[in-house]
Amino acid sequence: MNDIKLSKSRGNVFADLGFPPAEAEVMRLRAEVMIRLEQFVRDQGWTQAEAARRLGVTQPRISRLLKGASDEFSLDMLVTLAARAGLHPALQLAA
Repeated sequence: MNDIKLSKSRGNVFADLGFPPAEAEVMRLRAEVMIRLEQFVRDQGWTQAEAARRLGVTQPRISRLLKGASDEFSLDMLVTLAARAGLHPALQLAA
């Protein structure tokens, strides 16, 4: 237990883990969209089959989404699924 070292986060867990800044930002965005999609599907009370039908993908794809398999989804696909769900994804750039 004494070997545990705590560090203040830089605000992006992926950057904190050592990923290059650009890759860390894409990973953060993918994770955020996945979390929101998962919550939306659960809030709707949809089964995986119903979510698949409504979002235009297969049930196994929804299963992977709900399990958080972010490496299997591009940011483009996640934004597409969010839009199909009736969500309004937006990207805000800051200097």
